[in-house]
Amino acid sequence: MRIHHLNKVAALLAVMAMLAVMPAMAVEQGATPVWITATGIDRLDPAADTSNLVPSPLQAEQGKASPRGFSPGQLLTALANQFMDIRYQRGGRKPSTGFDCSGFVRYVFKLGVGVELPNTSAMQYKSGTEVARNDLRSGDLVFFRTRGKRISHVGIYLEDGRFIHAPSSGKRVSVSSLSEPYWSRRYAGGRRPQVLAGHEMMATPNQS
Repeated sequence: MRIHHLNKVAALLAVMAMLAVMPAMAVEQGATPVWITATGIDRLDPAADTSNLVPSPLQAEQGKASPRGFSPGQLLTALANQFMDIRYQRGGRKPSTGFDCSGFVRYVFKLGVGVELPNTSAMQYKSGTEVARNDLRSGDLVFFRTRGKRISHVGIYLEDGRFIHAPSSGKRVSVSSLSEPYWSRRYAGGRRPQVLAGHEMMATPNQS
């Protein structure tokens, strides 16, 4: 079953509305990816195997303008925002125990789109596609060198230079800016995980 063949998938705004009321602490590892339940794909054919699906934009009918499609990047950032203020915990991998930076990123991608990223920020940096700072999109990963020359921190890019992350011991999941001196000096680059590559939002052009 391919997502772009499903003409009953809910629009992105409906997905965002559902995520906005989702209790952050009610989700745990192993749950069905949020994008599957939020879009209702699992209800279209309850017997279908959705374990290997990854989100794709809706395809426009031939000869018609492209509709607003499903954006995994925006879904991921909406989901990440649900975990604001979860405490930092070194080695933490879920909300009930707290997160470290790479654990936070892995949890959001696993729960949101069913993709398992590498365990550490350094390994995550080596995967995906390199993205220039000016080309960052929602859901991309941003990396930093906070301990010498090696990659040691990661966050999820939101928009307008902002990113969400689990900062360090004694702090909580929060939003920071790439323009802040501390993060600007330590910025190492951006990466687009494979699940996001090629999945740009498809918006319907304004008709005059």
